[in-house]
Amino acid sequence: MRAVIYARYSDANQREESIEGQIRENTEYAKRKGYKVVKHYIDRAISGERAENRPEFLQMIEDSKKGLFDAVIVWKTDRFARDKYDSTVNKYILKKNSVAVLFATEPMIDDTPEGQLMECFMEAFAVYYLADLKQKVRRGMTENAIKGKYNGGSITFGYMLDKERHVHIDPKNAPITVEIFMRYASGEPIKDILKDLVEKGLKNSRGSTPTYSFITSILKNRKYLGEYTFLGKSYDGFFPQLIDADIFEKCQKRLASNQLKPGHFKPVEEKYILSGKIFCGYCGTTMCGESGKSSTGAIYRYYHCRAAKKQKTCNKKRVMKDFIETAVVDMAMQLFDDKPLLDRVVDNCYNMQTRISTQLPALERQLKQTLSEIKNVMKAIKKGIITVTTKEELEKLEQDKETLEISIAKERIERPVISKEQIMFWLSKLGATNLDDADEVQRLIDVFVSGVYVYDDKMVVTFNYEDGEKFVTFDEVNAMLEQKKNPDNLNNYQSSTLESFTDPYETRTRVAAVKGRSLNRLTNGPDIRC
Repeated sequence: MRAVIYARYSDANQREESIEGQIRENTEYAKRKGYKVVKHYIDRAISGERAENRPEFLQMIEDSKKGLFDAVIVWKTDRFARDKYDSTVNKYILKKNSVAVLFATEPMIDDTPEGQLMECFMEAFAVYYLADLKQKVRRGMTENAIKGKYNGGSITFGYMLDKERHVHIDPKNAPITVEIFMRYASGEPIKDILKDLVEKGLKNSRGSTPTYSFITSILKNRKYLGEYTFLGKSYDGFFPQLIDADIFEKCQKRLASNQLKPGHFKPVEEKYILSGKIFCGYCGTTMCGESGKSSTGAIYRYYHCRAAKKQKTCNKKRVMKDFIETAVVDMAMQLFDDKPLLDRVVDNCYNMQTRISTQLPALERQLKQTLSEIKNVMKAIKKGIITVTTKEELEKLEQDKETLEISIAKERIERPVISKEQIMFWLSKLGATNLDDADEVQRLIDVFVSGVYVYDDKMVVTFNYEDGEKFVTFDEVNAMLEQKKNPDNLNNYQSSTLESFTDPYETRTRVAAVKGRSLNRLTNGPDIRC
């Protein structure tokens, strides 16, 4: 497993040794966990308040898209980010890029079921925060479009921007653009036009040698007609017209006649929503998704134990994908019918936040002690005990009180607590999951399901809350599926699957052992997914 180290210190008053200490502890942590450190990202004398002010941090986020590393190791949570939104959003982005965030000296959220559920809530919160941020950005960009201001990115070849970001014709490159249209409209091949322009030293907007696609993108760009569309709305006069409509349409007809027939689209890859969470009940190995085709051409999809498939060291039979996924989703959705359980989850998640921040409770205790001491000094003054020492003590306590109140305010701003109402709101959103929407179903599984342990005749599903382990036989699953097909036949299915769960001692013992091996594998080694 490959890891990178991110280190930061806040201001010039801190020393370079601060970075060295972080790197040393992070490196030792990486060795203990079996990670190979491939790079360091270091921001020196830079505040952690906002991510956009940290160039190395932003580069690390960008590099995560390239699959160069599997984890980011940080000394403490406040080195990653002081702002909770920044922390949550960037952790979410890294997770989407299959990169874990690990803290060498403290866990951001503990590994209890409620801790894992709380982390999932924060990731769900990040999705909505990003969506809200996207809307705000769009509003700002729409306002720019209305005012005729360019919204960013490389300016279209043949145009230039003034200081207020209004678009004007570029006197240097506009004639070249017109030449490209005229030569192509007259029948000259694109490759000949490109070769001639490159020999003359033409560069694109980024200063690089243009390619074939550079010419075709110019010929297809309707901005040269003076047309500009943003979010489905047209804005006249945004781009000055550069090409005559007749010439433009003549070029489009020629492009269309020369265009190759499009190839067949590849089918959309099937989602295996339990990937990384489903394990063989017998050997504890990850089960991966696979598909097969019958003699009639029908495609069947399964989950298969990797040890049984690859090493042939396990006899676990493969299980139908739809069968197992439908059962797990149904079990997860039935949790929302248990109001006492939901209330307990909300309370535990809310209380979890007070355990996450060790700084705030300590500051509040200090403030309480300081207020008590101020009260005692005031009592002494009221009794007439007024001395130089009394006055100095009172001034010192008042100064301490002000300092602590500022520190508490900063801590609450930087680490805002999600209220019980907000947590219940996110739960209600999950409870309204559209089962026809693959992304919504995936989010439900990501938040609630910790692991699925499959045998040949039964399975155990562990959920992200205390005592959240549910056992069900495949006979019960079949009964549930049959009842879904025939909802009027209630006599064949008298109680819900969730209510019929039992916890045989021998099954619980076996699953506990499997979970231990699986979690150890996931912690210290790669999370193998197919």
